[in-house]
Amino acid sequence: MRLLLSMNDPTSEKSVKALLETEGYHVHVIEQDNQLLNTVAENDFAALIMDLPTPAEHGVQLLRQLRETSTLPVMVVTPQKALAVKVSVLDIGADDYVQVPFEVEELLARLRMIIRRSAGRASRIIALGPLRIDEGKREVYWQGQSITLARREYALLVAFANHPDQVLTRAYLEQVVYGQRDEVDSNALEVHVHHLRRKLSAMLIDTVRGVGYRFNTPEGDE
Repeated sequence: MRLLLSMNDPTSEKSVKALLETEGYHVHVIEQDNQLLNTVAENDFAALIMDLPTPAEHGVQLLRQLRETSTLPVMVVTPQKALAVKVSVLDIGADDYVQVPFEVEELLARLRMIIRRSAGRASRIIALGPLRIDEGKREVYWQGQSITLARREYALLVAFANHPDQVLTRAYLEQVVYGQRDEVDSNALEVHVHHLRRKLSAMLIDTVRGVGYRFNTPEGDE
């Protein structure tokens, strides 16, 4: 899952990026300027994490501009203690915020919440017929049985499950699985798809030649 990270403090940026990558997210870092708006418009991210330092005027203005053109979920990280600032940030369009210093688990939980909410799901559970994915625990069940997936297999399956019956391009799926890496082996994606077909069902994923893959909503109950 791809996240956009925009923070003014290099030390905080580095630590937050490392934390998110440890959790399996692919993180793209960008300066907090007008280029951020173009990056959001031209790419597909699950959420934006941005800080609001003191003073917060520039970040607030940037958030206001972002909300004029995008519904991307936004998590604000701020040292601001004033209630008026927090209320203003939420009113402008932030989906949630955490105050520095924050607990790691709280940041991750709130991030998962705004991503689920943007996808129209109140729960961290993705349930499609006999397929069940618990994103909170990173557990996958197929026909009631626990399935062990490698990290990239899991990322690929979640991407498919969030877009059932849709054709997803190779480029999009490679970004989901590998992030911003410059080079990806030509058959790497096929290998992960093969593993998912073998561990779940060969009928779940169709190859759309010249485009990418389609994940078919599995039939039946768990």
